Amino acid sequence: MATEVRVPPLGESVTEVTVATWFRQPGEMVIAEEPLVELETDKVTQELPAPVGGVLTELAVNVGDTLEIGALLCVIDENASTSTSASAAPAAKAEPAAAVVEPVAAASDTTLSPAVRKLVDENNIDPATITGTGKDGRLTKGDVLAHITAAPEASVPAPVATPAPAARAVSGDDSAGEERVRMTRLRKTIARRLKDAQNTAAMLTTFNEVDMTNVMATRSEYKDLFQKKHGVKLGFMSFFTKAVCQALHDVPAVNAEIDSDDLIYKKYCHIGVAVGTDKGLVVPVLRNAETLSLAGIEKGINALGAKARDGKLSMTDMQGGSFTISNGGIYGSLMSTPILNAPQSGILGMHNIVQRPMVVNGEIVARPMMYLALSYDHRVVDGKEAVTFLVRVKETLEDPKRMILDL
Repeated sequence: MATEVRVPPLGESVTEVTVATWFRQPGEMVIAEEPLVELETDKVTQELPAPVGGVLTELAVNVGDTLEIGALLCVIDENASTSTSASAAPAAKAEPAAAVVEPVAAASDTTLSPAVRKLVDENNIDPATITGTGKDGRLTKGDVLAHITAAPEASVPAPVATPAPAARAVSGDDSAGEERVRMTRLRKTIARRLKDAQNTAAMLTTFNEVDMTNVMATRSEYKDLFQKKHGVKLGFMSFFTKAVCQALHDVPAVNAEIDSDDLIYKKYCHIGVAVGTDKGLVVPVLRNAETLSLAGIEKGINALGAKARDGKLSMTDMQGGSFTISNGGIYGSLMSTPILNAPQSGILGMHNIVQRPMVVNGEIVARPMMYLALSYDHRVVDGKEAVTFLVRVKETLEDPKRMILDL
């Protein structure tokens, strides 16, 4: 029996998808529930598993094609599958005795997602040496990154010295030194949304700085006990998220948005956490962060970050944020002016922690300082409210006991 595979509904606002990658080609065996094709929407990239096992007989579309929901993707012939195709790798299919059988890649290699395949190729890693934690033992990007972190010297190839390029003749045509790459749907959406935010909002940024001494001391003192009890590392994001939630409670305008002629004040803190991936910036949402402990926040952010890097975010993960935190400090940024994530009215930019001379009790001492930047929509938030919000975040971080006492 031939089974048609069509584009499934991927969210209320998604009407089109772009075919990013085919994991199988016509004539190849397909196992039910294994990744068949990667589809790109304007919000997320999502792998579509095969609904049945069999032989892929027809591809109805090519990589790069844009399709509507319900469009035909491919056809799978179930009658061509062997009795063991549901549990065996494609290599188990019998071949005629006289045929010359080409070597078949290990199953751990053939089921790699594009992001994972790129990572293992760039770092010269044999995927068979890594234990996968994904569905059916598949490797995730997190598995590979953990392997690289655990053995950086073994996994990163030594740099190879290359001779300096010969000087080329100056020419009016530089096309030979250029590469034209089609923008992905996600990148186009990022560009459109960021520009729309600039064009629509009355965007302004205010700055402050925070002394991270007490947060760093608290983290250093309790990080081992915290990880032992909760099974997750104690990072800076949980402190910032908790401080932001308390500040949003005190200054509700920063947690509001414009809807036509109305202002909607959110009584919950759905915090968007900006995550950089190899396909662009995504902002998954940690819901009801105000109700979570530091451990709950760390677990939630880690789970969303892993899903983002592995391309597993769902539409639900991306929708409904009321405020966003962007941590450019992990890339070394000293200061920036983040752009609003519309229709939100505020976004907090975290930056690199740098030892700087500060005057404390009349003496100059070195302190670990971080610049904070709050970009806000001046149509909703007044300058006094913006500064008050940022001062509340600063006060909470400089005296973490405020989080416990709800001050």
